[in-house]
Amino acid sequence: MPDFGLKYFILQQRVIHLYRNAIRASRNIPDPRARSETIAWFRSEIERNRWLTDVAIIEDKITTARREIRQILPSSQTL
Repeated sequence: MPDFGLKYFILQQRVIHLYRNAIRASRNIPDPRARSETIAWFRSEIERNRWLTDVAIIEDKITTARREIRQILPSSQTL
């Protein structure tokens, strides 16, 4: 079993914060179906990377997700 350090748990909280902000930003999507598809896409990305343990890879995934959210949801100022 990998040794999870403090950095790993900090990154875990950053992912949760990123997910919540994406949900909030998606409220500005007027079409309910498009909104639910966007949320489902983001959720599936998080689930797909759920078992990652390498801190560097997790940080890279967070950076990539932020960039994609900014492109898809321009109203996401806090990301």
